[in-house]
Amino acid sequence: MAKPLYRLQRFLRRAQLFLLFLGVAYIMAGSVLLLQRASLVVTQRGATSPPLPSLPSIPSPPRALELGMPPVRVGGYGGRSPRIMARGQGYQPGSLLDNRTGARWLMSRNLEIRHLRRRWFHSLMTEKDMSQVERSTPRKNVPHKGSYIGCFLDNSKERALRGSVFTDFRKMTSTMCQDTCSASGYQFAGLEYGSECYCGNHITSLRVRDKECNLDCKGEKGSLCGGVGRLSVFTVEDMLPGQRRYRNVRYRGCFREPENSSSTSLVHVLQLNLTSQSCIEACMNKEFPLAMLRSPDCFCGYATPDFTLHEPAEEEHCSQSNTTEASLPSTLQHFYQVYQTPVPDSRCTEKNFLPEKSSSLVALSSFPGAGNTWVRHLIELATGYYTGSYYFDGTLYNRGFKGEKDYWKSGRTICVKTHESGRREIEMYDSVILLIRSPYRSLMAEFNRKCAGHLGYASDQHWKTKEWPEFVSSYASWWASHVLDWLRFGQRVLVVHFEELQTALVPRLRSIASFLNTTVTEDRLLCTESNQDGHFKRSGARQPTFDPFTPDMRGLIDGLIRAVDQALRDRNHTGLPLEYLPR
Repeated sequence: MAKPLYRLQRFLRRAQLFLLFLGVAYIMAGSVLLLQRASLVVTQRGATSPPLPSLPSIPSPPRALELGMPPVRVGGYGGRSPRIMARGQGYQPGSLLDNRTGARWLMSRNLEIRHLRRRWFHSLMTEKDMSQVERSTPRKNVPHKGSYIGCFLDNSKERALRGSVFTDFRKMTSTMCQDTCSASGYQFAGLEYGSECYCGNHITSLRVRDKECNLDCKGEKGSLCGGVGRLSVFTVEDMLPGQRRYRNVRYRGCFREPENSSSTSLVHVLQLNLTSQSCIEACMNKEFPLAMLRSPDCFCGYATPDFTLHEPAEEEHCSQSNTTEASLPSTLQHFYQVYQTPVPDSRCTEKNFLPEKSSSLVALSSFPGAGNTWVRHLIELATGYYTGSYYFDGTLYNRGFKGEKDYWKSGRTICVKTHESGRREIEMYDSVILLIRSPYRSLMAEFNRKCAGHLGYASDQHWKTKEWPEFVSSYASWWASHVLDWLRFGQRVLVVHFEELQTALVPRLRSIASFLNTTVTEDRLLCTESNQDGHFKRSGARQPTFDPFTPDMRGLIDGLIRAVDQALRDRNHTGLPLEYLPR
């Protein structure tokens, strides 16, 4: 009996040693492999130095929607016939929203729905998103035909170049800056801090030693992009007058000369053989956003309170005044043909954080796709203060929304973007600018963003997939619940309709500034109107080649529109614009 026990003890001792040896060998092999991988990554980064991809603030909806799976029905959310929780919010028994297949209430305050939406906003990027970011990594471009002039002093009070400003904290290159300035009609392009691009036709500061411009461009290592308070200045591609091609040159219309023409500060330009093209180029060289033609005279200037460009005259007045002036009565000799040049209005480009921490937290709340980014751009131009965000969108930050990176409760921004609509989230704010857009356009805009980013468009193939009906089924009810929740729980609410901003921008911005308790000048409002497009406006109005909304979708959305319209009126707000309402 003793002999078998002895043999068993010897075997166990050997097995322990053997297992210990295997464990040590496994750890050593893993360590070596890890060191090799780390050295490989360091080598690759040192060789290529690609920019790190930024995380989006609003990732894609749950995988269930991406895979075409039916969404989870929680309190009616995501179903085909959502219902509005309508206590005092315009609900009428027997209406379209009442009991089609059973009473299911759309309650966006439901905890499970709230968690679902939070996952949509705060989940990490999918592999598909990562691949898209990798494909968009900037490549080195062919050197521009422009030439390097030198390094110049620059500060916020005395800019070396006083034209437009363009920022990209991740992809800025000297070629990108030169191309942007060239397309906007400027002769010089300057880069500072590795990420800021300034344009102008006149250099107004002193030149310093070239070695003081020592910062690399964010999107092109090894290429200098200014320094701290130092501007690397280039000339853009030189072309003969008349051969230049500009973007955003548009005819504003025929306007009567203001009674007090001296108050408009118009600059008279004398030219031989005057044409609209030569007048536009002359005003661009003088860095004016408006070119005004009244043969044989050319004037340059800005929109002012005495010359707002809000009341155009009949076009025949300008066609007559541009004939033989001496043969015309004096009443027809004072009309201008006005052109918007590519030169941005520089009177509202300077922006800062609030000088003192605000004790009031103001939300800029909207359903996704309702134009929140565009309205932030307008508010920043009109007030001169940055807006913040409840989320962090690296793409927006890289394009100049500096408040995006600031803590949303810091009190340094004039208002805070949010898409949240739970009672707890709403009650964190002292007041809210509630931005509403037609659900049809909001849904299409958000689906475009989801499929093709901030500036892209979904293809016809995207609209024909199962994802689109599931998207409408889930998001349409959210559009309604978002408005109803803020109306119910918001402490102080200013309702702003996206479509009214498009048609009456200055009056609506004036009411927003008053709501924010901020004083803005009329000149700054007109400057904002001149620069209203910004960097996040989709080009053109590309639409799918067919109507993506089925009759069932329209029945669902129209019912939600009626409920929201009634809820607004019940709370003494103006109802939805007539174009929303079903006919």
